[in-house]
Amino acid sequence: MHDERGRLFRDAWIAGVKNHYPGDPKPSYIAPWEDTPDWERAAAAAVYEQVAAFVETTNGATAKLTRSQKGRFVALCWIGQIYKHFPDPKPSYVADWDDLPAWQQETDADIFEQIEIHVRADKAV
Repeated sequence: MHDERGRLFRDAWIAGVKNHYPGDPKPSYIAPWEDTPDWERAAAAAVYEQVAAFVETTNGATAKLTRSQKGRFVALCWIGQIYKHFPDPKPSYVADWDDLPAWQQETDADIFEQIEIHVRADKAV
């Protein structure tokens, strides 16, 4: 289950990058799950769990958040994972929301929305 949720996060990231990135993204941005480093797999699963918990504890009221609010939440959760895995990360890895490129903001919002859909589908079963 943990692996599945991490994959869902990664698949949403790749889809967002392909949709929003201007030009050709770095190969690492769209590398498949199998080629993703272990720390990044763990981080993807952890952020999925954080977003899912947020959706569940609000009883789905996250649907009322703006895309920006949703993306900010994903970005903050990801920054926490970066600090967990890297004691002294590059500043660009922990950039604040306003400093992220638009493509990344849109991708983070897409990730949140994909997790929302997945959580709702799990509850419907």
